[in-house]
Amino acid sequence: QVQLVDSGGGSVQAGDSLRLSCAASGRPVSSYAMGWFRQFPGKEREFVAGISWNNDNTYYQGSVKGRFTISRDIAKNTVYLQMNSLKPEDTAVYYCAAGYSDYSYRVYEYDYWGQGTQVTVSS
Repeated sequence: QVQLVDSGGGSVQAGDSLRLSCAASGRPVSSYAMGWFRQFPGKEREFVAGISWNNDNTYYQGSVKGRFTISRDIAKNTVYLQMNSLKPEDTAVYYCAAGYSDYSYRVYEYDYWGQGTQVTVSS
């Protein structure tokens, strides 16, 4: 199975950018559909972005489309989430996830999770 470690979060101003990283070990990220989720305080985890396992097609939640980009570096066995034009409403804990169901937005269809990284955007 794969182990995932999230990093790259921090505190930024509205309009700034951050790049989150998800370093995988144990198995290649190319073996899984990969996703990024986020969780607001007191809320359930929600889908942000995903990349398919076999052709690198990407898919996004509507509120981040055009601002966030998910990508995968096979050589580094790492998945990234580039976040541009950040807004205060993007403030959340962000989680990387791996699963076997392509194009899934559902938390329960992802089997492996990183520990999460906090992103705080101030106005």
